[in-house]
Amino acid sequence: MRFPKLYSLQPTTTPHSDTPDSGLLINRELSWVRFNLRVLEEALDPAKPLLERVKFLAIFANNLDEFFMIRISGLHQQIRSQTVSHSPDGLSPLEQLNQVNQELSLCLNRFAECWHRDLLPQLWEKGIRINCYDRLQPEQRRALRRYFQQEIFPVLTPLAFDPGHPFPHISNLSLNLAFVVTDPASGAEKFARLKVPDLLPRFLPLPDADCDAAAPGETADFIWLEEVIAANADLLFPGMQIEAAYPFRVTRDADLTIEEDEASDLLETIQESVEMRQFGSVVRLEITRAMPERIRSLLLENLDLAPYQLYTVDCPLGMAALMELAKLDRPDLKDAPFTPRLPEFLSRGESIFGALQRRDILLYHPYDSFNPVVEFIREAARDPQVLAIKQTLYRVGANSPIVDALLEARENGKQVAVLVELKARFDEENNILWAQALEQAGVHVVYGLMGLKTHAKMCLVVRKEPGGLVRYVHLGTGNYNPVTARLYTDLSYFSRDPALGSDVSDLFNAITGYSHKSDYQKLIAAPAALRRQILARIEREIENHRQNGGGYLAFKMNSLVDPECIRALYRASQAGVRVELQVRSICCLRPGVPGVSENIRVTSIVGRLLEHARIYYFRNGGADEVLLGSADLMPRNLDRRVEVLFPVTDAALREMLIHGILQLHLRDNCQSRLLLPTGQYQRIAPGPDEVPLNSQQWLMENDWFTAEPAGPRWAAAAQEAAAAGEPGASQ
Repeated sequence: MRFPKLYSLQPTTTPHSDTPDSGLLINRELSWVRFNLRVLEEALDPAKPLLERVKFLAIFANNLDEFFMIRISGLHQQIRSQTVSHSPDGLSPLEQLNQVNQELSLCLNRFAECWHRDLLPQLWEKGIRINCYDRLQPEQRRALRRYFQQEIFPVLTPLAFDPGHPFPHISNLSLNLAFVVTDPASGAEKFARLKVPDLLPRFLPLPDADCDAAAPGETADFIWLEEVIAANADLLFPGMQIEAAYPFRVTRDADLTIEEDEASDLLETIQESVEMRQFGSVVRLEITRAMPERIRSLLLENLDLAPYQLYTVDCPLGMAALMELAKLDRPDLKDAPFTPRLPEFLSRGESIFGALQRRDILLYHPYDSFNPVVEFIREAARDPQVLAIKQTLYRVGANSPIVDALLEARENGKQVAVLVELKARFDEENNILWAQALEQAGVHVVYGLMGLKTHAKMCLVVRKEPGGLVRYVHLGTGNYNPVTARLYTDLSYFSRDPALGSDVSDLFNAITGYSHKSDYQKLIAAPAALRRQILARIEREIENHRQNGGGYLAFKMNSLVDPECIRALYRASQAGVRVELQVRSICCLRPGVPGVSENIRVTSIVGRLLEHARIYYFRNGGADEVLLGSADLMPRNLDRRVEVLFPVTDAALREMLIHGILQLHLRDNCQSRLLLPTGQYQRIAPGPDEVPLNSQQWLMENDWFTAEPAGPRWAAAAQEAAAAGEPGASQ
């Protein structure tokens, strides 16, 4: 893998001394690269089913595309503007890009080796054959040519590049073929660009010799779409001699910049911004090694790129398309399916409102079904006693049953107010469509607060009952999206607690109207109070430890970036507080530094399911406190978003979270990696006297999590685990 070296106008080899704590922080971009390496390691794991490994290759490639569109594009912007600011760890933009490229080159070499030497041969052995065009039989080529003429040729548009034809626009993430053709009459060499249509499958089922084409699923033999196009290019350029076709791919800056204070209509402004995403500045040009220097130079010059923005790869381009193979109907090559559990009250047909009159409800998706969340809103829509529903929508996906239930509620005469976050990155178009559909149905739709994304996951139902109006709330760590709820681990919390209901009602009023309210009875909301409250709780733990000992913090989150929070955790470690962190992706805290963070242990789980829940546990001198919510400890979550953390006050639910969920994941010794002081990760393996524990698999196979955990099943399971010495038991 070739990654050209970058050259800084002010080269440095060590973090800048004027950056506070620079040596104690891990660079955010490098931490992300190492997270994606952990994703790649799942594809490299021979113990995993074959198509699951292919899926992880696709996820790695898709993650990398987004990384370049958002994070690397930001570094390029700083380089172009000659910005001299440094990251919190003391690196300039050029230094960060250099180090990212160095680590990415190793990752992509491993990626290519995994695909060519490991997965591709195994797929062939299992009957999923990715063929090369030049090895096909003549009758197969004839059948493919007929298919090309009928199904592919009509949608292709070759674009010439010469003095009479300007260089064509290359859209973001599109796969292209650079054709070199010769005019026999003049002998002149010409260049043309062809976009490979993304509406067609990347892996074409190989036709049978006796039929025009094979329908998807009828054969396990495939051919790359671009190979079929290149092999039949004579039909695109009749009378010309085809010299070669070279694939290339462009990545553009896709981070929307929206000047909300200048936008008269936010929805229209975001629509226009999404359309402009295809025209963002180019940050990466990908080619294969076969492309000659003159074509590389032509592309670099016309795309206005520096040489260091050229990436030469050893695989087919756009490998996120491997997800097509991962979706093949081959259960023998995939993880065994599991069925999410339904809580007892729903299994016996009881109303969720009736169940909540007895106690709060906690669900852990996808081990527990997401259906109760959908049913909560659906039941509210149909219940004649329900007067109003208010909800936030961040990423709901297509064909949303949640939106359908909200539309039904409006049809049934309920007051419905919905905050649709139009700025949810890469979901803007979906959310615009849902916002328009809801508005047309008479729903009160708002787009959030000026300058802030609303990331909080909240639903409020107001119901008329014999004693008066009662507020029911659902608060969660994940999106109201039934599809991702099968793939992401998230927590759902239902309650009719009057204080919590009042808080959620006040927060909705702040979002939809005008309010300077910052402190609530139970909710902790960003941007006004969340940072302050988290820091105060860490300081409280330090003080409790100084007075009585036994200080302990355990946080589970997606990312840990915020320098102020990291410094607070360092102070806790220096005071002797034991800190356990489980951070799935980016972690800028450097654990195990003598005198600073030797009492901090950081792990990361990357496995079958995406760990998405946020849990913050404070031992608090024995008065345990657990906060759940939507916020990671990142500047954007603490300062630039509407976020919510909320306490779990039900003692039984709190115990289940601490000992059943949090400690179980922290003791994982199969899917977990340990963050080292160097910033690298080391896979954790069970010791000679330890029982292997894959926390995700354990949760799929054991029914610890029920809607009513105070019952005997949860207690019996906890006692059984303790007797067996399993780490999920109380400590």
